[in-house]
Amino acid sequence: MRSHLSRRGLIRGITAATAVATLATGLAACGGDSDAATTTDAAGSVTVGRLSNGAAKQTTLKVSEVTSISAQLPASVRKSGRLTIGVGALPAGFAPLAYVGSDQKTLTGAEPDFGRLVAAVLGLKPEIRNFTWENLFVGIDSGKVDVAFSNVTDTEERKKKYEFASYRQDNLGFEVRKSSTWNFYGDYEKLAGLTVSVGSGTNQEKILLEWKKKLQSEGKDLTVKYYPDRNGTYLALDSGKIDAFFGPNPGIAYNIAKTAGTPKATRSAGTFSGAGASLQGLIAATAKKDSGLAKPIAAAVNHLIENGQYAKWLAAYHLSNEAVAKSEVNPPGLPLDNS
Repeated sequence: MRSHLSRRGLIRGITAATAVATLATGLAACGGDSDAATTTDAAGSVTVGRLSNGAAKQTTLKVSEVTSISAQLPASVRKSGRLTIGVGALPAGFAPLAYVGSDQKTLTGAEPDFGRLVAAVLGLKPEIRNFTWENLFVGIDSGKVDVAFSNVTDTEERKKKYEFASYRQDNLGFEVRKSSTWNFYGDYEKLAGLTVSVGSGTNQEKILLEWKKKLQSEGKDLTVKYYPDRNGTYLALDSGKIDAFFGPNPGIAYNIAKTAGTPKATRSAGTFSGAGASLQGLIAATAKKDSGLAKPIAAAVNHLIENGQYAKWLAAYHLSNEAVAKSEVNPPGLPLDNS
């Protein structure tokens, strides 16, 4: 499992977003403020899915400061009046989570939008900054970033330097043609006799090859195929050369939304935890260890869950199958031998 990439292959090979992703290079390579359309919302509301280029349904949500939660913020952050949110989407972006929007300049996506929702509960002005993946963590370490909302997986290794507030399941998924009757149901034996595509060098490849080995030990076969990019994968899926694609669930949700109602329509055939069968992987807001931010952020997330904005945010981005029941501070993460 790749310790540096919580997205675990999400960027690798996602060409469904290429049309907008290539525009991300116009942002500063080491990170800079995004024009994330935060000034056009009326007081007490946050609009998610703006400029999403088909990745989301634009939805305006009512959300205001909760003083009992904002009072838990570290004094320095509360006094500043702003929350600096880091996103590691340079250079290519990764729809639907974080990428350049339809105006060809604004960083949009589920992750920056959720950061804005959390900031509203905390009574803070969100300042969204885009970085390369590596520089995102440099930004947290140096204090340039208060918290990252960037598909970061909670791991025990990362807990040595960071604190977490979980807000989404970390799932992989199977994508099939809409007409297919096959479903995964969490049972690797369902893969016997199939041909499945996966990204090379990714966490999902590791899992798929482990299943292939198990099936071979049982006298069954699973054919694994590789394509140089996501376009090749989807051409193979549409033509029937492969039965399914195994990849990051958010990218699959994006393609399902983009192809709905077309001859190339696909659907989800099931999800699987990115952490493996024994642990549900979690995506978490990430702040510097002992910053004091994880607790109020988790409280803000739980407020959004309890009051319905959380479910509407996920639904807008077609990610309802990654919902968590509650946000936790530093929940069990990927173990040290698999993080």
